[in-house]
Amino acid sequence: MISTSKILSLARRALKSPGTYHAQWFLTRKCNYRCRGCTVWMNQDSEELSTKDVKRGLDILRDIGVLEIVFSGGNPLLRDDIGEILEYSSKYFITTIYDNGSIAANKVEELRCVDFVAISLDTLDEKKNDYLKGLSGSWRRAMETIEALKREGINVGVSPTISQINLYEIIDFTKYFTKRNIPVWYCLYTYDYQPDKGVFSVGRRSDEHEITDMKTLANVCDELMEMKKSNKYIYITRKTLEAVKQLALTGRRIWRCGALKSFLVVDHLGRVSGCHCREPLTSIFDLPKVWRSEWMKKLRMEYSQCRNCIYLCYIFYSVHKGLPGLLEIIFDQWESVKDYLGK
Repeated sequence: MISTSKILSLARRALKSPGTYHAQWFLTRKCNYRCRGCTVWMNQDSEELSTKDVKRGLDILRDIGVLEIVFSGGNPLLRDDIGEILEYSSKYFITTIYDNGSIAANKVEELRCVDFVAISLDTLDEKKNDYLKGLSGSWRRAMETIEALKREGINVGVSPTISQINLYEIIDFTKYFTKRNIPVWYCLYTYDYQPDKGVFSVGRRSDEHEITDMKTLANVCDELMEMKKSNKYIYITRKTLEAVKQLALTGRRIWRCGALKSFLVVDHLGRVSGCHCREPLTSIFDLPKVWRSEWMKKLRMEYSQCRNCIYLCYIFYSVHKGLPGLLEIIFDQWESVKDYLGK
């Protein structure tokens, strides 16, 4: 249950910030999997910020009003200091950490302080999942990890990446886990539109992953919206699903990118960008000097015109902007929020 002091701290920062409530921090490029839709593992840079510098960076994000941190990578649990980082982050932010299902079960004590652990799992088909993850046994380890964390009382959920490969399974996948009171939140397959220029390259185009059946994608959005009426474990808002549905049916975006306005990213070296596909702008340590500058205002305007990617997390924080957007999320997910607050 979230503490009263943390609630008050988050509320104060929500009023102070211009609306940049979300940050994703790619803590490391190290990864122990070989996922087919990902390129992180192809360039496993061993250099990364020290524990002290990560904490210092978190202090800066807190000061500019960030409320929520998502730690990903690579696999952030591969860092030896991850327990110390998570303990510090969880004092001040709603903190989520991603794992591919291979490490979290052995890091239970380090994970007790976080708000959410997201396990990357794409299908209930064991062979297919192992194929997608590039490693035999990955599905079984992920399933065992989910059950182990749930037994320990840790807020664990599953995070499938919706692609052409698993598009027709997503509804059954969602039903399977939500019936077991395990939340599901989603990623949407896309790829880096300028992989050699971005602050953190994640993936290149893959024909087998790229969604071609847009009608079915729209139907999936409709079914999830209907399921949400009685299912509090579907962690995606109706407004986000409407945006994806309209994109699928018409190719039209009903949102403008909120990079640097609603969200930002930090890479393993502490470089800051609007999104991982964009070039680095500054160091996390120099961010306070430029955050409210005219230069940043112009970049926010420029980025709002971008039509290049469909990363679902960026869509989510673009359709829900600023304090009104934060309230929309709370209202949409109220049943889940009540559980989270311990009411």
